[in-house]
Amino acid sequence: MATEAEGRLRQALRGVSGILVTPFDPDDAIAPLRLAPVVDRAVKAGVSVLVANGNTGEFYALTTGEAEAMVHATSELIDGRVPLVAGVGRGIGDALALTRASRKAGASALMIHQPPDPFVAPRGVVAYVSRIVDEAQGLPALLYLRDDGIGLDAIVDLCGIPGVVGVKWACPTPLKLADAIRATDPRLVWSGGLAETWAPAFYAVGARGFTSGLINVWPERSVAISIALESGDYVQARSLIEGIVGFEVLRSEERNGANVSVVKAALQILGDDCGSPRVPAAWPLPDDTWRALRQLLEEIPASASAGLPTVR
Repeated sequence: MATEAEGRLRQALRGVSGILVTPFDPDDAIAPLRLAPVVDRAVKAGVSVLVANGNTGEFYALTTGEAEAMVHATSELIDGRVPLVAGVGRGIGDALALTRASRKAGASALMIHQPPDPFVAPRGVVAYVSRIVDEAQGLPALLYLRDDGIGLDAIVDLCGIPGVVGVKWACPTPLKLADAIRATDPRLVWSGGLAETWAPAFYAVGARGFTSGLINVWPERSVAISIALESGDYVQARSLIEGIVGFEVLRSEERNGANVSVVKAALQILGDDCGSPRVPAAWPLPDDTWRALRQLLEEIPASASAGLPTVR
């Protein structure tokens, strides 16, 4: 039977899951305190869940020790104001170490990254997640699915692991998402894992909530999109999304290699410098990208409370 805390978590996951950046100092060391204004802004705006060690947090560019430090530091910065979801993954040993660290840090749930190993068996993924959930000792888990090629049978098996409460669906395949929702426990929370632009399509087939890297810069717009979708106002949601298209186009440059780079560049422009991204991200950004980004951000005050201007 679900606990009251798990019920609150499920409800929070139906909103915006903000994927926080990982700040670095000029010497390329993690600098968690630089994240404080970003966290405060997101909480104030109404972002319902914050995530440490997600892809916008450059999870694969961090050492396991750095990822452990970030989940502890992020927990302190959030201070219980919203649920903290902690990303875990990579090799099974690293994943288990991060699970233990996340549990000790007081995370509300784990987000289990799908293994990027080039030789992954569908049943191997099930065994991988099962070991992490066992190590979690009751801490709820979310699946982060970026490759639906493992097949519906494996997805059903993954969703049937006790302790799995939801799925972040990060595949551009809403019809397959619909199949997965129909085939699994209706209590699971299926959230869009491809941010705001894909959220309406995922909502249309039964998903609720979505992940967002935009919240580091403009959490108010992400929350407004969530409210519109929850109320069924797709016209309003599409209008709000249109206002961030220019920003998302810049993030998609260089085969999506500018995804985190543009977010961090925007934070620098807004006065909340979280350093540069690590290789292999696109950095430094080309001059024309900086110019386009500055133009998009020119109407935003330092607090970012007014949001990005609408793309014309």
